[in-house]
Amino acid sequence: MPVITLPAATVAQTLDQFDTVIDARTPAEFALDHVPGAENWPSLDNEQRIVIGTQYKQVNAFEAKKRGAAMVFHNIAAHVERAVIDKPKHWRPLVYCWRGGNRSGALAWALGAIGFQVTLVEGGYKAWRAELVNDMARRVSPLTFRVVCGATGTGKTRLLHALAAQGAQVLDLEDLAKHRGSVLGHLPGTPQPTQKHFDTLIWSALRHFDPTRPVFVESESKKVGNLRVPDALMDAMRASHCIDLQLPIEARVALLLEDYAYLQTDPAYFCHRLHALTELKGKTVVNAWVQQVENGQFADVFRDLLVMHYDPVYAASIARNFKRYPEASTHELPDHSPQAFARLAEELLAGGPK
Repeated sequence: MPVITLPAATVAQTLDQFDTVIDARTPAEFALDHVPGAENWPSLDNEQRIVIGTQYKQVNAFEAKKRGAAMVFHNIAAHVERAVIDKPKHWRPLVYCWRGGNRSGALAWALGAIGFQVTLVEGGYKAWRAELVNDMARRVSPLTFRVVCGATGTGKTRLLHALAAQGAQVLDLEDLAKHRGSVLGHLPGTPQPTQKHFDTLIWSALRHFDPTRPVFVESESKKVGNLRVPDALMDAMRASHCIDLQLPIEARVALLLEDYAYLQTDPAYFCHRLHALTELKGKTVVNAWVQQVENGQFADVFRDLLVMHYDPVYAASIARNFKRYPEASTHELPDHSPQAFARLAEELLAGGPK
């Protein structure tokens, strides 16, 4: 059956129509970023691609192509045996590689020869990535955002979770970025995605939102850890209606003790993160915090961090960057219990978009 080739822009609009999205690049390329929902069926694995590339340079293209063809068709046979034998005739795969060339072309030819209707992404992942970047603003434009603001420890993420549990549309950037968005926000043992994959995760979330309903999002800065929020999304957030979440200081300390429990089980790592504040707060202050951590006085450290660092920084940032913050609706919670956040989520949803 003939293989169909579609521009990346068309694929972006029809992605859900395919039964399986297949990335024919190496596992290393796939790990950096891939089309949402794609499965990795490498035509060449990481080591094989290096071997063939070396042969291209050190011998000649013809010899490299012969050796590469043997590897590619061996791998394709394994993919067919592993994942295609049980597929019905109406199965519709979408296939791509780096530029839509030999790697995806060989796989598409083999599947088409079996009798499947195969679609190739014209220009491959490279074209897909360019289209995603261009499409981001179009995905953001029709959406209405409600930005959850509030100082550190007021439970912004917990409110997002409560809203999601009640069926609200929520964009949790910190979850996508695998980072809590502050100097203490790195999650040990959990690497952040690449910038390209972070963009892809955001794009994928945006495309599933209903523009007739609000999208709740936290008042992030331009960067979440090492990752940058796309400009179109950041601009839209900063021009949107704000919700000002407030919580008593002792409840905020208690919340941080819960959310950052992993820092208390690894004091050495906690101290390492605190030293990142030396340039801002000076050695005397930071060394005092380190001593408190070593003495197990975690609540005292978190309280000082809120009053001396996070609150002043947040107040300046929110006033400077979120244009509609002065007209924000204020919601003061009595405590940080799940019931308090659930009640507020219900109240916000009952009020409808503003």
